[in-house]
Amino acid sequence: MADSALKKKTTVSLFWSFLDKFGQQMLNFASMLILMNIVAAEDYGLVGSLAVFVAFSSILIDSGFGRALLNRKDLTQTDYATVFYFNISLSVVLYLLFLFTAPLLGKMFHAPAITSVVRILFLSLIFNAFGLIHQTILTKKANFKGLTQVNTLALLFSDIVAVVMAIAGYGVWALVAQTLLYAFFRSLFLWIYSPWRPIARFSRKSLDAFFAFSNKLLSASVISTTVNQVAYFNQAKKYQDIPFLTLANTFRTVAMLILSEINEQTERLKRVVSKIIKSIAFLSFPIGLTMIVIAEPTFHLLFKEKWLPAVPYFQILTFAGMLSPFIYIFQELFIAKENSRYFLGIEVAKGTLLIVLIVLLFPRGITALAVSWIIYMVISLLISVVLTGKLIRYSLFHLMKDAGPYLLLAIASSAVSYLLTVKIGNNIIFILLNLVITGTSYILLCKLFKLEMLKEIEHWFEKKKKEKK
Repeated sequence: MADSALKKKTTVSLFWSFLDKFGQQMLNFASMLILMNIVAAEDYGLVGSLAVFVAFSSILIDSGFGRALLNRKDLTQTDYATVFYFNISLSVVLYLLFLFTAPLLGKMFHAPAITSVVRILFLSLIFNAFGLIHQTILTKKANFKGLTQVNTLALLFSDIVAVVMAIAGYGVWALVAQTLLYAFFRSLFLWIYSPWRPIARFSRKSLDAFFAFSNKLLSASVISTTVNQVAYFNQAKKYQDIPFLTLANTFRTVAMLILSEINEQTERLKRVVSKIIKSIAFLSFPIGLTMIVIAEPTFHLLFKEKWLPAVPYFQILTFAGMLSPFIYIFQELFIAKENSRYFLGIEVAKGTLLIVLIVLLFPRGITALAVSWIIYMVISLLISVVLTGKLIRYSLFHLMKDAGPYLLLAIASSAVSYLLTVKIGNNIIFILLNLVITGTSYILLCKLFKLEMLKEIEHWFEKKKKEKK
C-alpha cells in the first residue's frame, strides 16, 4: 500500500475509532453518574467482585486467536470458522463451569446472592463469543464506522434498560442487565451488520497454527488482567482512566491494523510509530495536565464533598495515565512483528514490578500506592522503548524528540492557565476558563513552534474544505 493510501486509511480509521471509544466512554460515564446515585454500593460490590472472573473468562475464550487472525494476511473461511467454533465451545464450557460452581463463589465472598447473579451474568460470555469473529473481520477491513455504530447502539440500549430498572428498584439486577444486554445486542448487531457466516468446517491444523502464535499473547493477557485488578484500587483510578483508555484504545485499534500490514518494512514501521507517538503526545499531555488542574472543582460538582478525598489520588494517577497510551502502541508493534516473546516478557516484568511496588509501598498508605503506579508506568515505558529500539531502531532519544515538545508546551499552557485562574472561587467558571485558556494557549504555542501534528490537522481541514467546494 502506498504512503498516501496508508495515510488516508489511518486518518479515517482514527476518526471512527476515536468516535467509537469516546462515545462508549461518555455513555458509560453518563449511565454511571445516574446509577451510582440510585443503586446501593453493596450491589456495585456484588457485581464488581465478579469482574476478575469475567475478565479471565473473556481472555480464555478469545485465547489470543483474534489477534492472530488480525496479523495473518492469507486467511481462509475454514480458518475463521475454526476459531468461531472454538470460541463458542469454550464459552459454553466456561458458562457451565460457573453455573455449577456458583454456590461456591457465594460462600467465597460470603454473599449467597452472588449465586443467582453468576448464573445470569455469565451468559454474557456466550453472547460475546458469538460476535468475536465478526468484530475481527470488521477490524481487519478497517470498518471502524460499522463498529462504532454497533457498539454505540448496543451500549445505548443496555444503558437505558439499566437506568429504567434501577429507577424501578431492581438494584443489582439493573447492573446485571446492563452487562448482559450489552453483550447480547452487540453480537446481534454485529451479525446484522456483517455478512460473514461460519461454514460447516473445523480444522485442527488451523487451530494449532494459530495457537503457536497466540499462546504467549494469552499468557501475557492473563498476567495483565491479574495486575490490573490489583491496581485499579479506587474510584479515582476509574475516572482517570476514561480519557486515556479512550486514547489508548483508539490508537491501539488502528495500530494493530496498520502495523501488521507493513510489519516487514522496518523503516516504514519506524515512521508510522513515530507519527502515532506524536499524535498521542499532542492529545494526551494537555488533556492530562488540564485534568490535574481542574480535578478538585470537577469532583465537587459531579460527586459532591464525599468524593473530595479521592482528588489527590486522581491527580497522581493522571500523571501515570498520560503515559499508558504510548505503552499500548509499543505492545502492538511487538505483536505486529510477531514477536510475542517480547510481549510476554514485558508483561511478566511489569507484573513482577507492580507486585513488588505494591508490597513495598502499600504499607505507607494509598498515596504511596498511587505513586507506585507512576513508577510502574515509567519503568514499563522504558522497557518497551529499549525493546522497540532492538526491533526497529526507535530509541528513547526518538521518543523524547517526538513527545517532548508537546509535553513542554502542555506544561507551559496549563501553568499559565492555573496562575490566571487560581483566585476564582466559582467552580464552573474556574473549569471553563481553564479549558479555554489551556486549549487556546496550547494551540498557539504549537503553531508558533511549528509542531508537526498541528500542521497535519490544519492540512486535513484545508483538504476537507476543498473537497466540499
